[in-house]
Amino acid sequence: YKKRYIAQDGEPGRGKKCFGKNAPDLIVKVPKGTLIKSADTGAVIADMSGPEPVVIARGGNGGWGNTHFATATRQVPRFAKPGFEGETFNLVLELKLLADVGLIGFPNVGKSTLISVISAAKPKIANYHFTTLTPVLGVVKVEEGVSYVVADIPGLIEGASEGAGLGHEFLRHVDRCRLLAHVVDVSGVEGRDPIEDFEAINSELAQYSDELSSRPQIVVANKCDMAMPEQIESFRAYVEQKGYAFYQISAATREGCEALKYEIYNHIKDLPPIKEYEPAPVVSLDKDLEKRPFAIRQENRVFFIEAPWLVNILNGVNMDDYESLQYFQRVLRSSGIIDKLEEMGVQEGDAVDIDGFEFNYVR
Repeated sequence: YKKRYIAQDGEPGRGKKCFGKNAPDLIVKVPKGTLIKSADTGAVIADMSGPEPVVIARGGNGGWGNTHFATATRQVPRFAKPGFEGETFNLVLELKLLADVGLIGFPNVGKSTLISVISAAKPKIANYHFTTLTPVLGVVKVEEGVSYVVADIPGLIEGASEGAGLGHEFLRHVDRCRLLAHVVDVSGVEGRDPIEDFEAINSELAQYSDELSSRPQIVVANKCDMAMPEQIESFRAYVEQKGYAFYQISAATREGCEALKYEIYNHIKDLPPIKEYEPAPVVSLDKDLEKRPFAIRQENRVFFIEAPWLVNILNGVNMDDYESLQYFQRVLRSSGIIDKLEEMGVQEGDAVDIDGFEFNYVR
């Protein structure tokens, strides 16, 4: 529930040419499969799908004491270079489960019972809708050294892609699944039509994501022990006419579940690996002044320079010291700011403003 993380400051330097120590890294642990996104743009910064840590925000570069600027002719410099602040981001952490197979379907169609039968997962099972409130993962063992992960996704309802019910929260967990196993109650004991249910769920997938609607899918007709043979055959004909593989089971009696376990593996063994997101390029601190970003706007002969990194340097400049001012001028020149000002037509005596500090431009 913690929302704000601030890394410890590094140790400042001391006298006798001592330099400060780096502060320890601030490490935030997240579940595997978490996407790190920019809260401002929504761009993916990192996909935490592997075991490797990822550096999101870097600490600022350290400063230089006045002894760094000492020369044979300038033995006591009266200026120093302060360190830079570290990077700051507003982030959104979004968990997308890592699973090979996602069990989808309406509430109470038997997904939890099925995952409890084919894996060692022990979800809560009860005869009412929305028994499953959080996704449940189970490892299905095929043979020695061969297994796959199945996710029991909480029941979807019509309107889930628009935020109705629990479905909107959990549709994102289906996003990485290599194969969708669409579980349908073929018995109709709750007065529902299996074909209508099947089409309603696929419609929600299509509205959520075109890519998700085209994901490989098989259809699992559950509760066949309570269905009439003509009900099963009618649904089978409809599904196979749509081009889907059809399997009939009874999770409650385990009929057909063992064979389904191996059939699912046959479907996924040749599918591409679990989807990973490519991070967007992130602008980070750079040691080269020439690569530091800045912007200049002009209002009534006043040139406003917007460069957060420059403010830190400005704070360390001694305006009463000629050599310190020379150093600041070199920074303005090497960063390209002076060239840009001249390109924009700055004249002798024009006002230049940097974060509220104003001075007159002098060639």
